[in-house]
Amino acid sequence: MGEKRNAIVDSPESEKVCVLLQIPLPRLVQQLEGRFHLLRMEDLDSSTSSRVWGLVSTNYSPVDRSLLEFLPNLQIICNCAVGVEHIDLDLCGGRGIGVTNGAHSQVTADTADMAILLMLASIRRVCSAHKFMQSGSWSLNSFPLARKASGVRVGIVGLGQIGRAIAKRAVGFNSIVSYFGPTKKEDVSYAYYSGVVDLAANSNVLIIACLLSKDTRHMIGKDVFDALGPTGTLINVARGAVVDELELTKALVAKRLGAAGLDVFEKEPYVCGELMSMENVVLSPHAGSGTWETRTAVVQLVVDNLNAFFTGKPLLSAVI
Repeated sequence: MGEKRNAIVDSPESEKVCVLLQIPLPRLVQQLEGRFHLLRMEDLDSSTSSRVWGLVSTNYSPVDRSLLEFLPNLQIICNCAVGVEHIDLDLCGGRGIGVTNGAHSQVTADTADMAILLMLASIRRVCSAHKFMQSGSWSLNSFPLARKASGVRVGIVGLGQIGRAIAKRAVGFNSIVSYFGPTKKEDVSYAYYSGVVDLAANSNVLIIACLLSKDTRHMIGKDVFDALGPTGTLINVARGAVVDELELTKALVAKRLGAAGLDVFEKEPYVCGELMSMENVVLSPHAGSGTWETRTAVVQLVVDNLNAFFTGKPLLSAVI
């Protein structure tokens, strides 16, 4: 791998490093054209697979054993998202394939903003109020009272970079912040709960900000919803599969859970029909980092990681 890694990015066309794009974003293509030979997934076949040294991935498409075995000379995977649960990291580690993610500071900020936005919109029933106004109902009735969004108890599942940014914003609303995670953080003063059900029982709002793994899949289920209760609110800006979506739907329908604000879903882009029609649910199409500024920064991070790898420099956001 060392010899290939010394490949010069600005080499002649016939010698250019071949990079496979799972997600051919126009801004990404524009940045990479001229430096690399670009290949799209639909152009990948047995005649081109051995030429691929780099892969730009997206969490909507798996980088599993079948794809990795089809790319025998792959050396680096640059993921556009923060989460890398779609990548077979064990196999990549065994083959010495480098992996980076899109963990830019602006992703953290935008996702934290989305969490608070969904919290406010859910508690204050902003979407329902908008529909109420559009229908002309204000001239006939008063809009039902909502609950206050400041000074509430906010529980955060996962106090990583995004979780900490959410906590900082929640404190700005005079919220009482507590958290759950695998270990207690010694550098924060927020109350720590070693069990997610206990955290939910002591929260008005539960915000999911943890990574998706085999340990966290469906970690948020019926017992958590029941602990939050009929006046509680669930916010998910992490990964859809951390929440048991079927049990969430049941809890919302039965009013065992008060409300939910969801930016992520189990089977994106497909969303349960019942969730789509509920008045006590606010939905967003996985747009937590969906700003021009952040997406531009993430594209640049991918480009910089590829350039760094193939010129023998340290990776900027290495996962392995």
